[in-house]
This record gives sequence, C-alpha cells and structure tokens, in this order.
Amino acid sequence: MSDVVQTATALPVGVAVDERPPSRRPRRRRGAGPVVASGLLWGYAVVAVAPLLVMVVSSLRPTRELYDQPLALPWPLSVESYRTAWTEASFGTYFLTSLLVTVGAVLLSTAVATLAAYGLARSRSRVMRGLEALFLSGLMLPIHLAILPIFYLLDGFGLVDSRLGLTLVYAAAGVPFSVFVLTTFFRQLPLDLEEAARIDGAGAFATFRHVMLPLVRPAMATVLVFRFVPVWNDFLYPLVLLRSSEKYTLPVGLTTFFGEYQTDWSTLFAGLVIATLPLVLLFVLATRQIVAGLTAGMGR
Repeated sequence: MSDVVQTATALPVGVAVDERPPSRRPRRRRGAGPVVASGLLWGYAVVAVAPLLVMVVSSLRPTRELYDQPLALPWPLSVESYRTAWTEASFGTYFLTSLLVTVGAVLLSTAVATLAAYGLARSRSRVMRGLEALFLSGLMLPIHLAILPIFYLLDGFGLVDSRLGLTLVYAAAGVPFSVFVLTTFFRQLPLDLEEAARIDGAGAFATFRHVMLPLVRPAMATVLVFRFVPVWNDFLYPLVLLRSSEKYTLPVGLTTFFGEYQTDWSTLFAGLVIATLPLVLLFVLATRQIVAGLTAGMGR
C-alpha cells in the first residue's frame, strides 16, 4: 500500500498511469531460407546414411536371400558373414595391419609436423620461409604420381613388402598438410604467453611442451582425423608396395571376395562394415575437436 502511494506521489499532476499489461514482443517471421536449408541438409543426411544402412542390413543376411529377396528385412539376424570375414577371410589380420600402419603413420607425421610448424611460425628468417614454401609445395604434388620413385627408393632400403616402409610413406605424405594447418594455428597464438613462461624460468622445450602444445590440441585433432581417413582407405600403395597376402590392409583384403564367376556379397558387406566402423567411431568421438579446430580464430 505504501509503495502505491509513493508511486502516485512521485508522478506529476495530470499524468495518467498506464495500467495495461506490457505488450508481448512481436514474433519474428521465419523466412523460407532457413526452412529450405534445413530441408536440403536433411535430404543430404538421408542420402548419405542410406548406403550405410543398406550395407549393414545386407551384411546380416545370407547371400542367397540377397538374390531372392533383395529388399526384405534381415530376420532372423545372421552374423555368419562376420565370422567368415573375420576368421576364414583373414580380416582380423588385415584389420590389425591397417590399424598399425594408419595409427603409426598419422602419429609420426603429426609429431614431426607439430615441431616443424612451431619453428616455422616463430621464425622470421628467409631460410625458414624457404623451408615453409618447400613444405607447402608438397600439397601441389599428387602423391600417386611419385609411386615409381617411392617403390625404387623403398626397394633400395629393403622396405618393399614391409609394414614399416608403408608407414613411412604415409607419414611423409601427410607432413605438408599437417605443417600447413599447424603453422597457421601457431601464428594465431599470442607471443605474450611464451614471454611469460620464459620470465618464469621455462626453457624453449618446456614452453612448447607445457604452454603451446595444449593450446593447439584442437588443430592437432583436426589433422589427425583428416589424415586418418585417406590413409585408412588407401588402396593403391598397399597394392604396389605389399606382396605378401598376410600383410594386406583392409582395402586390398576386400578384393579377395571378388571372384571371376561368383561373389560372396554377404561376406563382402560384412567386410565393408568392419572397414567402415572405425571411421564412424572416430568422427563420432572427435566431432567437437574437429569443429573447434576448423573454427579456431574466426572471431579474432
């Protein structure tokens, strides 16, 4: 009651008090652009996911049913094709080879590129500029054009038909792209952080290890994912550089299912699911890091 009296006395004489409830904010009309964009994205998602669903469904049915009823649902579920692919078709060995080669190559190229990128980003000498241009020139050279020189080089070192030789080839091929991404990211980091660390007594390597390296983790995650996918799916280099069938990678191992007169489609689809599953898990687990690495520095 006292508040009402104080409010009424505070108003000048002749001014009416507006007792109407506050009007609601006018709703923004949503244009057709976002709706069309959402429709296109959902359509693209359906087109992208449909082949994966067909692959999984076909892997859970025997090959004879695929010929008789290609559009029927898999019931009862059959995992016999997975057992055949993993044991009889040596997919367990192919999977292990792909995993060792891919993880080893990606980690090695990322480690080398991180050290090189930090030095290139913090140096202004002409020699380092020329070295950076040399790294970037590797982006313009299709690696498949160098397959013959690489074959003779590995043959000279005795690394043909060797998982180590294949790993080194993939690692060297990934260095230019990794250096390009990480150098750009290092240049966006402020120099004040390094100067503060040096004032506190940290050396060059300690500054890199404890200050700079945690800040570039999103960019490193982006590099790891973007290098993992092409190395995992590559078919040409394992076909040329590996001669023993027990050392084949998954893409080359899939060719064992294609016969001259008949193909075991169910086992082939099971092998494709096994080859695709690590990539799907990688994207699901690292999506946040990929987006953070790609969008870093946009607001500066």
